[in-house]
Amino acid sequence: MRPVDLAREHALSTQAVRNYEDLGALPRAERTDTGYRRYTDLHAQALKTFLALRAGYGHQPAIDLMRSANRNDRTALYTRLDELHAASLHERRTHAEVTSVLESLGSTPLPRHPSEPVTVGQLAHRLGIHPATLRQWENAGIIQPPRDHTTGYRTYGSTDIRDAHLALYLRKADISVQQIATFVRELRQAGNTDRMLTLLTDWSTRLSARSRSAVNGIAHLDHYLTELEHARSGRS
Repeated sequence: MRPVDLAREHALSTQAVRNYEDLGALPRAERTDTGYRRYTDLHAQALKTFLALRAGYGHQPAIDLMRSANRNDRTALYTRLDELHAASLHERRTHAEVTSVLESLGSTPLPRHPSEPVTVGQLAHRLGIHPATLRQWENAGIIQPPRDHTTGYRTYGSTDIRDAHLALYLRKADISVQQIATFVRELRQAGNTDRMLTLLTDWSTRLSARSRSAVNGIAHLDHYLTELEHARSGRS
């Protein structure tokens, strides 16, 4: 097969197919006397596997997995898979934590007055972040700590503490600071978390779709590994 034959089947450019080979997603192709690549059924299966893995894990992870498979480095392959699955589990747990926090906030009225105010250092320590992060969130409008009239230092009351915790969990979900600021502003105005709960529903849908794609990718990878074993043992 020529590069164009593989490219047409998957609506790719011939250059993309060559690039995937150069990156290690496809085994090295033999060359004709004139220097043209010659692909086989094994290369076709490799491309299908890479594209399936990319849908489930992302571009670079799919490259990593295919490169390890093609190098017959099973330790690296399975280690990378474990890392990817651990990251997915972490994201699911983060989603559950954020959902729990928002559901709790939704049933709790906003405090009218701060109680037991803390300093920037104390709050940063409590959250496990750098004080500069709290100042970034303040600049974005996520938190609005008043200044102590005597010392001039920021003081964080219950509302700011709550919103800082909320920001921390949402940032773990890779939600932008700008989005978080919008959600917190709406929370203050409306007194509920409906908009953010909608966001979490969308996030859950994306997680499920990605996991299903990952299952499909693993099925392709299993078949491809078998084909590689046959090719290396000289069987058809």
